[in-house]
Amino acid sequence: MHGRRVWAWIPLPAPPPGRRSPCRSVSADHWPPSLHLVGSKALGGAERWVHRFALALAEEGAPAVVGVRAGGDLAGIDLGLPVRALPFRTVWDPLSRRAVSRLIAELEPAIVQTYMGRATRTTRLPPRERRAAGPVHLARLGGYYALGPYRHADAWIGNTRGLCDWMVRQGLPADRVHHIYNFADPARPRPAADVEALRLRLGIPADASVLLCLGRLVPVKGHAGLLQAAALLPQRIDDRPWRLVLVGDGPLRAGLERQAADLGLSDRLIWAGWQQDPGRWLQLADLVVFPSRDAETLGNVILEAWAWQRPLVTTAFRGAREIAHHGADAWCVPCDDPTGLAAGIRTLLADAGLRHALVQRGAARVATEFGKDAILAQYRALYHHLMRA
Repeated sequence: MHGRRVWAWIPLPAPPPGRRSPCRSVSADHWPPSLHLVGSKALGGAERWVHRFALALAEEGAPAVVGVRAGGDLAGIDLGLPVRALPFRTVWDPLSRRAVSRLIAELEPAIVQTYMGRATRTTRLPPRERRAAGPVHLARLGGYYALGPYRHADAWIGNTRGLCDWMVRQGLPADRVHHIYNFADPARPRPAADVEALRLRLGIPADASVLLCLGRLVPVKGHAGLLQAAALLPQRIDDRPWRLVLVGDGPLRAGLERQAADLGLSDRLIWAGWQQDPGRWLQLADLVVFPSRDAETLGNVILEAWAWQRPLVTTAFRGAREIAHHGADAWCVPCDDPTGLAAGIRTLLADAGLRHALVQRGAARVATEFGKDAILAQYRALYHHLMRA
């Protein structure tokens, strides 16, 4: 599998005579109607991607609707598109399946794109040969999940090449597995006075370097190792004190706060909790630290650091190995190695020239490979490709 793509987009034959194809009425430069279903209750990386993707579709004027879990966190957020509340009580709930089926029948989308296992399991379309004109069920995966709940879909998206290769090795048809990266939102800097006000509110000294870690407080994000690394840092680096700001929340928070207290770090850490818009926090940062463990699939934080032109220290988890280049656009250190992570932080904070070089290359990567327009164009092309199947 290494060195070549085993999955690919391949031209499919025209629909058989007598079978209506929705793409006949939608030109390739327009978006076909789509329905996006996510059944999560709480907010996390996947849910934040749905939010960003929905807003991007709205900006494009795409005819799309989002189905979310009634009472879930996404139901209270402006997604930019029409939102429909669905039960999504369990993965097998027949009430949820009927609600999803009724919504599909009502909207008649060309594409039904599902996210995560709950929404995918409760989306059940008739077999392709019994569907006169669609829709197509497209399941998007952002992690190495058990594929049982996803195999009934018509096609699959993976957000890294490694994930797509893995799906094919697990038995999914290579010609129906498609790779599209996530996009990075463009930086929208706030007035300097707003950022300074945030610094003052957080009690960060004017001369302190701000280390920023973004991520849900769950094991794969590697916060425990980050705290161990922080305990190895001197109180001043390049003659400046430092503060570590952790943006995110999750089940590990109480344990991590105890760990920080035991390590004597409490006065140098700031627990910011979940933030809907991480932009101002990225603007505040002097250095982004991403300590994920090897199981991390992509790592949107890498793209966000590049978009905001912030130097990045990241562990070399599987997603970082695919998209980041050590010493060129990021400083990569081994996973689960607090000593190496501490050394990486010290290296960057002490070398302004290296930080500048990493920032410039990262910004170029976003502009050429991970921009919103380029990724949306790939999605639009995939939708039309699937409609011709």
